[in-house]
Amino acid sequence: MKIVSILLACLASCIFFLGQASLVSASRLPQVPTGSIPTVTGTPIGALAVVLDTDQGFINVRSGPGTVTYEVVGVLVVGQQVPALGRTKGGDWIQVAYPGVPGGVAWVYSDLVDVKGTLPVLEPPPTSTPRVTATIDPTLAAQFLVDVPPTRLPTFTEPAPVSMPTFAANAPITTPGRVPMGLVVIGLAVVGMFGLLISFLGGR
Repeated sequence: MKIVSILLACLASCIFFLGQASLVSASRLPQVPTGSIPTVTGTPIGALAVVLDTDQGFINVRSGPGTVTYEVVGVLVVGQQVPALGRTKGGDWIQVAYPGVPGGVAWVYSDLVDVKGTLPVLEPPPTSTPRVTATIDPTLAAQFLVDVPPTRLPTFTEPAPVSMPTFAANAPITTPGRVPMGLVVIGLAVVGMFGLLISFLGGR
């Protein structure tokens, strides 16, 4: 009887310890939700613009569709993909998502990107106006204005008419009151011949 009592006491002790262990292990089990678990689904990205290869390795991103009236706000490197949001009416410019700029959107030239998907037509944003309008101080400008008095052009005086001398058709060669030159020559020739004759006779 004593051995049976000891066995019953040992069995009761084992049952007690097993019950405590099961309670402790049950308290450590994670809680299993009883409600429905929502499923995670992906959101479609939409159209994409992929930057094509360029010599510089990047393209400019502008605040609007134009190179003159809109400034450069950033760059995109070759191979970069950005969400495309729209295009201009002619399709020359593409609006892309560009965080960090006002509105979070910017524009790129369509020839520099490859657009995958269809895009709606968007109106271009208004051009930026300068905050300060340049004005000229009239007092300062007056200091650099030089008043040049008008000068009178010189007057042209017509010269007197030129008088051309006229000669008579049959005007005499010799002047009245003088010995003709031909007569002087003949006289000198006669004197010379006379002197030559005298010297010839004297030599004989």
